[in-house]
Amino acid sequence: MSSSTKRRYLKDKIAGKCMMIPAIIISFLLFAIFSLLLIHSEQILSMYSLPDLILSSSWKPLAGDFGFFPFIMGTVWVTCLAMIISIPISIFSAVYLSEYAHPKIRKIIQPFIDLLAGIPSVVFGLFGIILIIPVIRDYLAPMAGTTSSGYSVLAGGLVLSIMVFPILISIIYEVLGTVPMEMREASLTLGANKWETIKKVVLRKAYPGIIAAIILGFSRAFGETMAVLMVVGNVAIVPSSVFDPAYPIPALIANNYGEMMSVPIYDSALMFAALILFVMVVAFNVASKYVLIKIKRRTA
Repeated sequence: MSSSTKRRYLKDKIAGKCMMIPAIIISFLLFAIFSLLLIHSEQILSMYSLPDLILSSSWKPLAGDFGFFPFIMGTVWVTCLAMIISIPISIFSAVYLSEYAHPKIRKIIQPFIDLLAGIPSVVFGLFGIILIIPVIRDYLAPMAGTTSSGYSVLAGGLVLSIMVFPILISIIYEVLGTVPMEMREASLTLGANKWETIKKVVLRKAYPGIIAAIILGFSRAFGETMAVLMVVGNVAIVPSSVFDPAYPIPALIANNYGEMMSVPIYDSALMFAALILFVMVVAFNVASKYVLIKIKRRTA
């Protein structure tokens, strides 16, 4: 081996090692975050059993009651409702842009989608207060035969779904673009129409990527704070309908953390709330990855 070849080999090896270091550091951040949250939650975990904390619905911190069940259910209600609203709309929008839209229309619409992704969450919250809450209070709730202040699970789900739209649409659009044009042409040649080709060829081929896009979009949705906090009502009860108020975990932390740092047990309780949210997001991602692997094996 010549000296120049040895130098190139050595440089390549050093470059590989240098790139490996930040990759390892980033991987360990997950364990570092979990460990720090667990350490700071130690006080409340030593005073109360885990089932009591998670399954209790009584939230009276000054009386020593720390029941996180309403906050867990509030998070689940708002996030699931946002998923139900946003997933079909995002998929249909991405399919239209990828398969049906004229290039000129696509060039007009795409910048607006990108702009929507850059709007601060507090603006979405104000939009919800100005428009969505009055519509729920004055029209949707009476139509459903109930009353509501408008500050509800439905308001939180609608605002959160609007915030997730641009992420889902952009990623699903890119995924659909990776499907080879030859597959579309072969399907059309065999006599399938446009919609049959999209449904049985394009979406089937892009299915794993669409699932991955949904995972990415709603990993962000789980922890969204400001906009949801402004419209969801922030009442520590377990919702029984979409017109009831809720109190998601991110809103609990944002509302109370700063002023309660001087109360050790309350501070530990909020750290434990953050730990619950962390575990929920990780569990959602692990379950979604498992489903994604199963889908890839089935469609391979």
